[in-house]
Amino acid sequence: MVSSVVAGTVSDVTAATRKKATASQLLAAAVGAVPGGASRPGQEEMAAAIERAVKQREHLLVQAGTGTGKSLAYLTPALLVDGPVVVSTATLALQNQLVEHDLPRLADAVEPVLGRRPTFAVLKGRHHYLCAAKLEHADEEAPTDTLFDDAPPKATQWLGEVGRLGKQILRVQQWAEKTKTGDRDELDPGVDETAWRQVSMPARDCVGAARCPYGAECFAEASRVRAREADIVVTNHSLLAVDMLAERNIVPPHKLLIVDEAHELADRVSSAAQAELTPEAVERASKRARPLVSPAAAESLAEAADSLTVGLADIPAGRLTTGLPPLLHQAVLLIDSATRAALDAIGDVKNDDPDPVRKQQAKATLDDLSTTAQRLLEESQFDVAWVEKSDLGNGRRALVVAPLSVAGTLATSLYDERTVVATSATLTLGGRFDTVARSLGLPLAAPVPAARAAAAPPVSGDGWSSLDVGSPFDYPRQGILYVAAHLPRPAASGLPDAAGEELVKLVSALGGRTLGLFSSRRAATQAAELLRARSDLPVLLQGEESLPILVRKFREQRESCLFGVMSLWQGVDVPGDACQLVVIDRLPFPRPDEPLAAARAAAVDAGGGSGFAAVSVPIAAVRLAQGVGRLIRSTGDKGVVAVLDSRLETARGYGAFLRQSLPPFWYTTRPEVALGALERLAKT
Repeated sequence: MVSSVVAGTVSDVTAATRKKATASQLLAAAVGAVPGGASRPGQEEMAAAIERAVKQREHLLVQAGTGTGKSLAYLTPALLVDGPVVVSTATLALQNQLVEHDLPRLADAVEPVLGRRPTFAVLKGRHHYLCAAKLEHADEEAPTDTLFDDAPPKATQWLGEVGRLGKQILRVQQWAEKTKTGDRDELDPGVDETAWRQVSMPARDCVGAARCPYGAECFAEASRVRAREADIVVTNHSLLAVDMLAERNIVPPHKLLIVDEAHELADRVSSAAQAELTPEAVERASKRARPLVSPAAAESLAEAADSLTVGLADIPAGRLTTGLPPLLHQAVLLIDSATRAALDAIGDVKNDDPDPVRKQQAKATLDDLSTTAQRLLEESQFDVAWVEKSDLGNGRRALVVAPLSVAGTLATSLYDERTVVATSATLTLGGRFDTVARSLGLPLAAPVPAARAAAAPPVSGDGWSSLDVGSPFDYPRQGILYVAAHLPRPAASGLPDAAGEELVKLVSALGGRTLGLFSSRRAATQAAELLRARSDLPVLLQGEESLPILVRKFREQRESCLFGVMSLWQGVDVPGDACQLVVIDRLPFPRPDEPLAAARAAAVDAGGGSGFAAVSVPIAAVRLAQGVGRLIRSTGDKGVVAVLDSRLETARGYGAFLRQSLPPFWYTTRPEVALGALERLAKT
């Protein structure tokens, strides 16, 4: 009895303390704890807006430019909310940044103000955690699964590779005796994907803690328990998307959801709702089901896999605009029939099954194939189907289906029974919030005027509003946006000769320190070869070494250049004088062979609109803004962004729209101005 009274008293004190504290007080304490920390008006405005949105139960879109300090701006008001607050990030790297750096410092700083130390937890997908049930059989499963079952579709692995796999699994077994979380990110050095698949369990294969003989010591279940008890739960967009599609039974119940890098959420939901059929997956299902079904049923699955191989053989990669071709249609029918028969034969997973884990794995694999086959056969107008063939030489072929749009899914699944704050440095396109709002499933209150205001004008709808808090950077003084308007309009893929000459002039004027963002691997390779032939500057090319190593070398070697493709447009953060020139070879419109973008544009065209304006231009705007944003990463940075695509200046309509989506750099089309600025920077 005494214990319960004490617990109630502590809870009352905590609630009272929370009511007394304000977001501004917590933010001030957090900023004051950072060496050299100073208040930022945009950060304070954002924190206050989130605190207000939570009280009014109103959803909020917040654009917070680079350097605003948006992490603290949303974490501090989150501490005033009772129960868990969920923060979703775009990548596991950002997730780890919050959990390992930002939140521990914040907890230390606000403890005196709150009167207690806030708690936080990380929540990842089940496959990120070690599975004791899989680990028990890892040794006996490894040779079979690796050589014939779960291995990627490539040439047969040699005995040396199997030996290497065994050593990795042994290291995992030794780590398993020490780890408290089972989180793969804590395994150092790590293991490759093939090894990790032997010791982890995807959510669809899990029988649940009640039926699993290792349920009481399940690392994934323990992570969910920690999440339910924490003040702040940090997850990622991929798991958040799965949670929405699974009727929100993964992430703990919460009143406030903060979506960081929100411009990526719709794409992650599309990926989560995407499904595929491959011959390898059907073969894997046949092998898993063989001990549980008749030989005839297993043989039917194997024949279905062969049929899919034949159906995919002569179909070119790309979108299927007139339904499934006859051979593919027949293959999908066979897969549907064979998987249904196998599922009926296996029956339900029961507590007294001799091996419920493997039975569940077989059922889950078959069920996924059956559901995907039926979805493809339905040929819904709301789905897009295409054939995918890898150009990496591994022979991968797949029949893929994905939703035409996820705005409806987001509208019905994202906002119900919680307040959602969506934030990013790139939420306004063309100077407005309306494009991103529609992609996130938010209804607009009224038609939006086309004219652009001096700053991103607020947009609102039923139960939501928007806010742009700007950036602390003085973009017109810190950077130049140079568009090479004199260059010919880019045509064929690769790097045009004129653009190559312009690149050499710009990089030579600065003496390196250049991040080159290219639209294709071919263009990046041509640029690297050209600069290596025409200068002595060290040129780092994506693909020649791992990306972390390349970025580290780029930071450390003052005269180096780093050239690469789309993954560099968002993932590189190099403040200081190591990066003072960002070169973009052409506007990053989606390729015509990108099935989803092409299908969405075609749907807009069919409805009487412009698919190019409604789909391709916004995609290019987000990508371009992310790429341009690589230049200015701190208040002391200076440099030039050079776009070697004249359309940014000359194209009517969308050229201005794209420029309005970028930070307000000092703008010029005169090459002598850009070269002069780079020459002056070279002397500093």
